[in-house]
Amino acid sequence: MKHKYIIGLLALALMSGCESTLDLSPVSSVSDESYWKTPEQYETFMTGLHSRLRTHAYTFNVLGEFRSDIYGEQSYAGTNLVNERYHLNTLNAEFTGETNYGGFYSNINQINLLISKTISTSLISKSEKDYYLGQAYGMRALYYFHLLRSWGDVVIHKTPSASFKLDELSKPVSPAAEVMTFIKQDIDSSAVYFSTNYSFKSKVAWSKAATLMLKADAYLWSSRQMGGGTADAAIAKAALSDIQTNVSALGLLPNFKDVFAYGNKRNKEIVFAIHNALNEYTMFGGSYIAFMPRAVSTPNYLDSVTRGPITTSTHLLITVGGGFYIPIYRSVFWRFSNEDSRKLASINGAYRLEAGKYVLAPGLWVNKYQGVMNLGNREFVDDYPIYRYADLLLMLAEAKAILGENPANEINLVRQRAYGVNYKAAVHGYPNQPGDLDINEALLKERFFEFICEGKRWYDLRRFGKSYVFKYTTAKSDYQLLWPIDRATLTNNRALKQTPGY
Repeated sequence: MKHKYIIGLLALALMSGCESTLDLSPVSSVSDESYWKTPEQYETFMTGLHSRLRTHAYTFNVLGEFRSDIYGEQSYAGTNLVNERYHLNTLNAEFTGETNYGGFYSNINQINLLISKTISTSLISKSEKDYYLGQAYGMRALYYFHLLRSWGDVVIHKTPSASFKLDELSKPVSPAAEVMTFIKQDIDSSAVYFSTNYSFKSKVAWSKAATLMLKADAYLWSSRQMGGGTADAAIAKAALSDIQTNVSALGLLPNFKDVFAYGNKRNKEIVFAIHNALNEYTMFGGSYIAFMPRAVSTPNYLDSVTRGPITTSTHLLITVGGGFYIPIYRSVFWRFSNEDSRKLASINGAYRLEAGKYVLAPGLWVNKYQGVMNLGNREFVDDYPIYRYADLLLMLAEAKAILGENPANEINLVRQRAYGVNYKAAVHGYPNQPGDLDINEALLKERFFEFICEGKRWYDLRRFGKSYVFKYTTAKSDYQLLWPIDRATLTNNRALKQTPGY
């Protein structure tokens, strides 16, 4: 069979040391007749898979965060009747938020093709073959983990299809339990192929450490949501301990803001990130500007902390666009302690003076990704973290809590970095903050402060249980825990059925 596919081909450009980055090259269309002929083509194809993964970063963020309690304040420029459906949780069969399962199956099909070709080839060495397969199985598991958490029952697709389209499968979904089993199998396959290779070709290339982080993530979900209990929590803990034992170069940076600095990419805290770069690819494919205020929307406003003037030279403003398109809830700002460095590193806002008082007026915006100024414009080309060391610590704390062990060490390492010189163990340390006596609430709060704008909050609330979803978000019914399927996808694949409740 001739497998037709279109994939963004990229070249690996060497950076300092052993680091590498992904450079965008023109899209090419190739077939089996002209491909899979040299070792370089396998490497290029794997690079292309990472490029396609990058195009899904915005969808990862939408699925993992938009329906939670972060975004949704009415904007200075007025509400957006489309985007408000996310935070109001008024998605329905007509507006599903995401279509065609986020477009994930297209890249899953490409991963299937790489797996098939790599297993059967004799063109590359065993070590190269094992490394590519370790990456491929890990990345496929990542896609399916997003599908599982968002739609529950989904189609399992394991073999490459010619001219792939989801509707050509004409295949029903598999139950969520089977999907989770498939995810675990892929994670295990990835780990087996990586074997003892814990190296990073680059922090923006999938690695064994990324597979182990995903393993912990998936098993914690299985522990809480799918009856895995303490057995799965123990597996999650072991995966995280494996990283700590064998990847000694990872750790927390002293300054929280430095984790996201454009000039400090792929630092020791990053386990895996989506790569973006100036004159190559903009964060979220350019959609990140939707989080930024327009310069003309903030005349005569002051910075939320310094109370100094807001200008295009000192703040994350854009000179074009629709103003406060996806603003952050004002309440988010006040949930942080002023002593917590994550507050100003993650979000900022515009104030004005009214009747002698400073009032938060236009709204809040994401401050985590600073980008760079280029020819008078701010370019949002920061890397987007998928997994970092703080996540390892807080997942390890969660696994310990499920197992009845003391999570204080891991929680307090994160808090010590957050509070810096302000940190006082008796005040800020676990279990001394208000709410710490409920470990679930303590973990959710810490993850909220740590990972705002990293696409995790909705997933966190879902993992801990629907009662937390109903408590913190506008979703109040069981059916709202999942996403609806768009009509076009249902029409094209008659074997599919709408998500119950929609």
